[in-house]
Parts: sequence; C-alpha cells; structure tokens
Amino acid sequence: MTMPKSIYDIDLLKPDGTIFRLSELKGKYLLIVNTASTCGFAPQLMELEKCYQTFQPQGLEILAFPSNQFNQEQQNNENICTSYNEKFKITFRIFNKTQVNGSNAHPLFKFLTHHLPGVLGSKTIKWNFTKFLIHKDGTLLKRFAPITSIDTITDYLKTLIEKEDPL
Repeated sequence: MTMPKSIYDIDLLKPDGTIFRLSELKGKYLLIVNTASTCGFAPQLMELEKCYQTFQPQGLEILAFPSNQFNQEQQNNENICTSYNEKFKITFRIFNKTQVNGSNAHPLFKFLTHHLPGVLGSKTIKWNFTKFLIHKDGTLLKRFAPITSIDTITDYLKTLIEKEDPL
C-alpha cells in the first residue's frame, strides 16, 4: 500500500456500511481517537463529548474508531453505536470497528502513526484512547497519549483556536 499524500485522501467506513470521505471535513480541526468501551479510559468518551460541545462551533470534529486490538471492544458495530450513544451520551462521529496496528491496520492509522510517531519514534499505538489532532488545513499537529487528560487537550485547542481566530 502506498502512503496517502494527505489525510483527506483517506476514506472511512461508517457503521451503516457507507463510505465517508475525510475530504468532507476539510476546514475542520479533527481529533481522531481509537476507543474501547470496556477500557479503563472509557470515561474519556464523556470528557471528549464535553470538549466536542465546547469546540464544535469553532470547527472541531471528533472521530471515534472503536478497536478490539487490546481486547476491550467485543461489541459489533451496531451495538457499539447504541452503547456509545446510550452509555456515554456522545454525539460525535463513530466509525466502524478498526484495526489500529499491524499489517491489517486501517490506512488512516498507518498514516497517522507514520507522520506522528509515539515515544522514541514508535509507529504503533500502545493502547486505547491515543489521540491525534489535525489542523483545519490538514496538517498533523500533535499526538496525545491515552493518559493525557482531556483538559490538557482542551487547553491546547483553546490556545490554538484563539491564536488563529481571535474574537
């Protein structure tokens, strides 16, 4: 597989089986997260929703990618959507269950880990709730570890948006 030139060259699969083109989100800040409903970090879903509600008017889109790579997302795609909406009350986008590591990793995660490697240059995702922030122009900005608090990400976003779009 050749590496896409831009994040906007990547297509995604929605739980209903339809294709979603990341190019539809040009001009938006993207926070991409691999999730799992039984992970100890799952309460971050509610914190991410609060972040989404705060920054969505300024152009933030949060994209959740449930993954069972760490054996903490056993549900099927339909149940994941229902569970995330009912249990965590999220309104941001949820995509199909996704592999984030290895030869079967989704091209999005291959792209993200290639351009935003982890600690010591690691090209893998070590755990659920690794987050990637993409600028509204498509530039890959920052990778956040699962343990990074959503408050830290919120502060980063606030500074970024205020610097670029002062009131």
